[in-house]
Amino acid sequence: MMSTTTTPARPHSAGSRDTSARAGSIPEFRDIVSRSFVPLTVTGASGRPFAAQVSTSSADKAVFTKLTTQPHLVERTPKTIAAGGSGYFKLNMLLSGSGALVQDGKEVLIRPGDLALYDTSRPYSLMFDDVVSNLVMMFPKDRLSLPASLVEQLTAVSLGGDSALGSMVTSMLAQVPSTITSLPLHTRGQVAQSGLDLLEALLSTVLGVATGVQDPRQMQLEKIYRHIDANLADDLTPGSIAAAHFMSTRHVHDLFADTDTTVSALIRDKRLERSRSDLLDPALSSRTIASVATDCGFCDPAHFSRVFRARFGISPSQLRQTMAG
Repeated sequence: MMSTTTTPARPHSAGSRDTSARAGSIPEFRDIVSRSFVPLTVTGASGRPFAAQVSTSSADKAVFTKLTTQPHLVERTPKTIAAGGSGYFKLNMLLSGSGALVQDGKEVLIRPGDLALYDTSRPYSLMFDDVVSNLVMMFPKDRLSLPASLVEQLTAVSLGGDSALGSMVTSMLAQVPSTITSLPLHTRGQVAQSGLDLLEALLSTVLGVATGVQDPRQMQLEKIYRHIDANLADDLTPGSIAAAHFMSTRHVHDLFADTDTTVSALIRDKRLERSRSDLLDPALSSRTIASVATDCGFCDPAHFSRVFRARFGISPSQLRQTMAG
């Protein structure tokens, strides 16, 4: 017989606290990992004692957890998925012992130094028959610039922990537990981003995608472009963009030095292109020009009209009339 417990139905919350806890039973362990990860089913061998040590630290929205446990089975089931916590990838690095990961009809054996990726949005199982120690980094899927549909191909497969890039990722992960707790939150975010950039380079190599995607500076630029597109109505500045990506403002400007534009010019151009598209959209014809301008980040209607005419050779109202005609 096996003893089984499930996590309470509550979503994962990636806060900024550091925690360290010991569990003397499966229920205690279940409660601890539910605070570190997502709703899970945890099963232990009936009649056998169970103990675990779990230490967790967070950096921005990435969570780093070190676990030392006795034999157990962890499952992400349709029921626990419905309870919350979808939308994350988890990267497991085994420090000692052995185990197996099953997801999407694939199974991979994991041994010390191995890296294995899995997705909290779909069922998976992790089986450990021995005493094991492992590190887990959990992060939202959108922290990677690679399309999730591509990354999902790499669940429950060997990620080449012994390759040059794999060794860099494992080295970085191995140092996190002993160093991150002494760092301020801003620096933690930079550490997390560095780890994600390394992981993305490794995943790109395994997938064989274009080398341009593997370039760290290009990946950072792509993330900034997406951030600008998603926040055109906000007060976007080089400083606010730098803060959102845990970079210095100087580094943001350095990234754009390799392009044919500046941060401020890109923001203005994207806002103008969005406003022009919205003004030409029949579905938005009932919206006022001022409302369209505001939603695209232009708070001064007169300024909006001037820069719009300078860019497109026609005023916003004339464009609307042309579209209506």
